Amino acid sequence: MARFEMHNAETATMGGDNNSADVFCEMGLMYATGRGCAIDLVAAHKWLNIAAIKGNDRAAELRADVAATMNKMQLVEALRAAREWMTVH
Repeated sequence: MARFEMHNAETATMGGDNNSADVFCEMGLMYATGRGCAIDLVAAHKWLNIAAIKGNDRAAELRADVAATMNKMQLVEALRAAREWMTVH
C-alpha cells in the first residue's frame, strides 16, 4: 500500500494546489473507508488534514468526522505525520 500512497503523494505535489488537494482528499477517503486497503484512521486523518490545509473544504469536514472516531494518541500520531509530510514536501 505504501507504493500507492507514495506515487499519488509525489504526483500530487507536482500539480497545482487545487489538484493536489483533491488527490489528498481522495487518499484520505480511501483510508477512512478501506477502499482498496485496510481502514487506517491515522492515515485518513493525515491526508484529509493535508488536503484541508491546501484548501479543500470537503476534506476539512471529513477530517472532523474521522477525528471524532479517533482516540487522543491516534490524533497526535496523525497530526505529527501530516506535519512531517508538509515539512518535507
